[in-house]
Amino acid sequence: MELRKSKSIESVKMKRKINKIIRYTVLIAVAVIMLYPMFWLIGASFKSNAEIFTSVSLFPKKIDFAPYIEGWKTKTEYTFGTYFMNTFQIVIPKVIFSLISSLLTAYGFARFDFKFKKILFSLLMATLFLPQVVTRIPLYILWRQLGFLDTYIPLIANTLFAQEPFFVYMLIQFLRSIPIDLDEAATIDGCNSFQILTKILLPTLKPAIMSCIIFQFVWSMNDFMGPLIYISSVEKYPVAIALKMSIDNSSGIVQWNQIIAMSIISILPSIILYFSAQKYFVEGTTSSGIKG
Repeated sequence: MELRKSKSIESVKMKRKINKIIRYTVLIAVAVIMLYPMFWLIGASFKSNAEIFTSVSLFPKKIDFAPYIEGWKTKTEYTFGTYFMNTFQIVIPKVIFSLISSLLTAYGFARFDFKFKKILFSLLMATLFLPQVVTRIPLYILWRQLGFLDTYIPLIANTLFAQEPFFVYMLIQFLRSIPIDLDEAATIDGCNSFQILTKILLPTLKPAIMSCIIFQFVWSMNDFMGPLIYISSVEKYPVAIALKMSIDNSSGIVQWNQIIAMSIISILPSIILYFSAQKYFVEGTTSSGIKG
């Protein structure tokens, strides 16, 4: 009997090892497929134009930083540093304002009762399915009449009014997972509504807040249509339009290695932010809203 038990235990262990090997093999294969474009971009940024289109190898024949140097200088009177500063002048206010407005709106819907609450929430969620192209022309006419074209105001002002219903919905769902008993206990201790939000709820909302920050940061960094519509001065262009200008070269010769090099630099802030806040995503999936 003992021999049979030991054999069965060994067979179970062996099956688990085989399953684990198969699982990790599949995950590694999928990861390689997903990361292959990034590896190719990094290798191509050190190649010459001719080598990019003639060689299938991921690795360049020689490491040449000229694409990064020349690409940073650009063909205009401004360097890529100017376009990066312009981008952050748009991205950082959008992240801050959208987070504050979405958090306050979600707090109101999740924790307070008022007239027409269900109707207003339905209208808010309905805007989630409204294509942005529908609002392009009315918003353009509005900002033109107000005299704010060729400024960053049309790109930032909307975030003051919780115009990202996805963030509001996500924060509402997370707030609903936090027991309301915490609010009642804080009220007994003398906290008002604002203190409950800042001292009780905010610490437990970190995963959802970081998710909103990352989404808004990446979306704003990649936004091309908004600046293209409202910004007309080259010195105010963000990185997305600067990359497009590099392709639209008047000489007719596109330096793809320089464009690829600047593309890699342009996505570095998003990658750094994502990996810096990765632990909050794990915490968000494992936390129930109650701590300690």
